[in-house]
Amino acid sequence: MISWLVFAFSGLLLWAISTHIDKYLVEKYFKHALAAALLVFTALIGLFTLLFIWYFVPSVVALDLASAALMASSGVLYMGGLLFYLRALQGEEASTVAPFFQAAPFFGFVLGYLVLGETLSLTQMAGGILIVAGTTLVSLRRGGAQTRLRRRLVASMLAAALCLASSALVFKVFALDDAFWPTTFWMFVGEAFFGAGLLAVPSYRAQFLALLRANPGAVVSINAANELVNLGGGLGNRYALLLAPLSLVQAVGSTTTLFVFAFGVLLSIYSPSIGREDLSAPELLRKGAAAVLVAIGAWLVSGSRPDASPSPGLLMIVVAGS
Repeated sequence: MISWLVFAFSGLLLWAISTHIDKYLVEKYFKHALAAALLVFTALIGLFTLLFIWYFVPSVVALDLASAALMASSGVLYMGGLLFYLRALQGEEASTVAPFFQAAPFFGFVLGYLVLGETLSLTQMAGGILIVAGTTLVSLRRGGAQTRLRRRLVASMLAAALCLASSALVFKVFALDDAFWPTTFWMFVGEAFFGAGLLAVPSYRAQFLALLRANPGAVVSINAANELVNLGGGLGNRYALLLAPLSLVQAVGSTTTLFVFAFGVLLSIYSPSIGREDLSAPELLRKGAAAVLVAIGAWLVSGSRPDASPSPGLLMIVVAGS
């Protein structure tokens, strides 16, 4: 059986690529636009995807209304997290924003414990701590203005991390009980409703249509490619949730920071007009040490079989009573 780490790392690898594409889109086309306009594209891709799933797995619609609504809330929370993330990305570099996703493992641990009753072994906890420590090390900045606390950035990214961890929690609760594809289908329904809500706001709709008229080919093609990359990352990460505790998947997901830096280095060398990273010896040494910590942490969390079987928790009690 394929390890859950394969799915988790495939997801974060694709998300790291998507982060740089997001930054390019924001800088090139959405610098002075509302971040919500970009999310409409995400909702449209989700709409096409749910129709695709429905065609091949028609049984996904055979659910009671209460369960379907709760599953759809996972998509709404996911889109909310992306909205906070894109707002942060409009004012900061991708490599500055990405480290704040490290907050997700802490939210995931608390939510997984309170709602799913998940527990971790000491070895797995140590591995998770090393992963977060490694990604924290790579996110440090030297002196100057970069050491100042950016309140808007911190608030936006903590809200994004909480929304994404909550979305993963809802997804896992239902995916374990009602299967992967029905839960994925209704999550995309939630994303589509979120996008419809954005289009219902006149200012968001006007900006979205203006962007389409100004650069229809580039905006549509780049966004479509980016959303497919992001979709692949999301599916990989969500399947990993079926095989491992929420907090561990979130901890491994925090290593996206390292991949964002790695791709940033490649862009700095081969396409500096798209992205730049500090390639000085101290920076490379720090990032190398961070990579070692993350590798050891990943080995530790995969060394013993995670307890992925949830015990009755708060959300399950609510679902049972509905």
